[in-house]
Amino acid sequence: MSVEAQAAGPAQDGPPPPANLEPFVRVLGVDGAIAFLAEFGGAPLHLSERPHPNHPGRIARAVGHEKAAALAVAMADLPRRCPLGKRWMAQVFAARGVGVYEIARRLRASDVQVRRWLRPPETIQGDLFD
Repeated sequence: MSVEAQAAGPAQDGPPPPANLEPFVRVLGVDGAIAFLAEFGGAPLHLSERPHPNHPGRIARAVGHEKAAALAVAMADLPRRCPLGKRWMAQVFAARGVGVYEIARRLRASDVQVRRWLRPPETIQGDLFD
């Protein structure tokens, strides 16, 4: 399924995205951002504010010319490597009621790692000087 087809999801469900994922969610929506990160996460992004209509890149083909241009503008000050965003995606899936094992399958991670991602931040490590 194309990223563009999945971008019509709810505006926000679950946790807010971290700052490095916020431009993706703002431009593509939650479901579109998840699909985009799953497809392009971990790789450098080459975005143009004016994608050529006769020679669209892979990103423009996936999300459409307008959204590709909007992403280029939104990401102007961010690093060019697309983040993975697995922790946030796991939190979104959990908020939607998806089980740990299914989240692990979707994100290609172990169930142990998914449980770590879903742990409340205050339980990860205590203060060293208590």
